[in-house]
Amino acid sequence: MATTVPAGRGPGAGLPAARGRAGLRGSLRSEFTKIRSVRSTYWSLIALAVITIGLGVLFCFAKAQHFSQLPVHVQQAQRAGEISQATEVSLFGLILGQLVIAVLGALTVTSEYSTGMIRTSLSVMPRRGVWLGAKAAVFAAVALVTGLVTSFVSYFLGQAILSTQHINSALGQPGVLRAVVGGGLFLAVCGMLSFGLGIVLRHTAGAITASIALLFVLYVLTGFLPESWANHVDKWVPFNAGSAIWQHASAPVMFSPWTGFALFCGYAAIALTGGLILFRRRDA
Repeated sequence: MATTVPAGRGPGAGLPAARGRAGLRGSLRSEFTKIRSVRSTYWSLIALAVITIGLGVLFCFAKAQHFSQLPVHVQQAQRAGEISQATEVSLFGLILGQLVIAVLGALTVTSEYSTGMIRTSLSVMPRRGVWLGAKAAVFAAVALVTGLVTSFVSYFLGQAILSTQHINSALGQPGVLRAVVGGGLFLAVCGMLSFGLGIVLRHTAGAITASIALLFVLYVLTGFLPESWANHVDKWVPFNAGSAIWQHASAPVMFSPWTGFALFCGYAAIALTGGLILFRRRDA
């Protein structure tokens, strides 16, 4: 004999009604909770700030000490040139800081695979494009904010040291504010390039190795090219293209600051697009 279940007493009674498909807002909240609940995030960001700021301060201190030991007439002859390089010297730590943010960018996505969380994440948010977009947006925001803070702190501390010898720059001078803001943008795009490689490779060691090879090793290797080759190749190297935005004065053979940075963003976009295509086609 069939049993009639009273209204409001069946399975699922008392639960809120489903409201459409899982959306971007919930995915953003979920990914923000993930990234701030992982201890490695904090350690990586702290390492980024310490390395970038610390190297900038050390180079500025060395520059000021060297300048103070020059004869007065030499100081007067070189002062204008030193001031033109002051911004770039204080941001020198970005050369190694990019490697730290690259490691974090790779870990942000490859840790999903190494821990098996990717299957849980996709069961909660089966729309792969939305899930990946939310994860990328949250990481990009964290990288950008951290990069801007680190860049400005490096600049102000470095200029405070250089001002003891009156060879410091000011934010109001042409190209200086662009360079300091560009330092933060540069770090954010470095992280996104590594993030994209992480999606493509799905392996932490592989993604980190590929990122370091593109951002640092390739830059070092091009230094051994003959000058006739280097004049044509150097500007296409990812680090050289991206760093143009935080260098106060671009070399004649390099792209202009915004052109170089646009090329650098293009490299990151290629990695992210390739990762998205593969992510949609492959099994978790």
